[in-house]
Amino acid sequence: MALLDSAQIGVLGAGAMGSGIAQVAASAGHEVVIADAFAPSIKKAQETIHKALARDVEKGRLKADGAEAIEKRLRFVVTKTDDYGAFRHCGLVIEAIVEDLEVKQRAFKLLSSVVAGDCVLATNTSSLSVAAIASVCTDAGRVIGLHFFNPPTVLPLVEVIGAITARREVVDSARGLINRWGKVTVTARDTPGFIVNRVARPFYGESLRILEENIADVPTIDWAMREIGGFKMGPFELMDLIGNDVNYAVTQSVFEGLFFDPRYKPSVTQRRMVEAGWLGRKSGVGYYDYRNGAQKPQPTTDGVIGQRIVDRVVAMLINEAADAVWFHIASAADVDMAMTRGVNYPKGLLAWGNEIGPGEVYRRLTALHDEYGEDRYRPSPLIKLAAREQKDFFGLVSK
Repeated sequence: MALLDSAQIGVLGAGAMGSGIAQVAASAGHEVVIADAFAPSIKKAQETIHKALARDVEKGRLKADGAEAIEKRLRFVVTKTDDYGAFRHCGLVIEAIVEDLEVKQRAFKLLSSVVAGDCVLATNTSSLSVAAIASVCTDAGRVIGLHFFNPPTVLPLVEVIGAITARREVVDSARGLINRWGKVTVTARDTPGFIVNRVARPFYGESLRILEENIADVPTIDWAMREIGGFKMGPFELMDLIGNDVNYAVTQSVFEGLFFDPRYKPSVTQRRMVEAGWLGRKSGVGYYDYRNGAQKPQPTTDGVIGQRIVDRVVAMLINEAADAVWFHIASAADVDMAMTRGVNYPKGLLAWGNEIGPGEVYRRLTALHDEYGEDRYRPSPLIKLAAREQKDFFGLVSK
């Protein structure tokens, strides 16, 4: 395997994620090739990176000669159809193209036939099976997942995913490299949603259920989760920012990938938003109206209702985090790290569960399960165990 610290880095895809990853790699001292078949994407990536570096210079975060050196390390290439020759001398290629399994498999098959035998191939997929992507390569052992978060230049977290086919030394070498880039890495099993996109589902899904039950309206739920829960943004504000189509697609992918487990069941409300074209900020209308002259609706700032909302959503989030540990998707430390450093949660969810008390979390979940009779609200075995033994989550899993 190539010595990754001195390797030329390739990035396939010049969209927001690809250009951000390329900037991170070039800032870490690598020669970087960023390629895309769509010429306007390459032009936009060049402009975006130039503006971002200029802004860093203006704000004193970077010297002018440093910014110039970073730009010189970047080579932008418009690829011809099925021609990935630009990556021939790379030691690591990170794919950041459309979230479509067939498209990614075609790209990896072509890449594996062009690059050297010791080149590591990584996908930035957020929800697809890394093993399925790797299956088309002659050497699936060198294929891993490196899931950066948007924007890659700002958010520190990278989920490192070793598929069942990946060699351990490839995973460890890549994780070490990304750490040396100044990122915070966590390792996750190759399961739907990995850590963040799986554990975060109740933040949206349970908030949508509360809305559908008419317990509270959109601005009140957002207010409660911000002001009482301590989250940076409310769930509906965040869905509008992400894009309701994107958030719905991820929910659907996790639901299908986990064999239609009712805990991840998508919301009809969100489906209707997507069908109506109410995608959020990018369409001008979502759960809020972003058009000129529109007035934002005000929340009902009732502390009792607000606390009820937060208690319910947070209990479901803790339940999901506990299951991620119970089923060995990731360690307890990595789950908490992922949620605080990847999506800026106010606390690690397992630490939050310890603070509330596993017995109290279990009580909230069983009350929901008794009320609705849905498997959606089944408590994680880890929460049951912690409640029964009156121990915190970290103490249990460190045995």
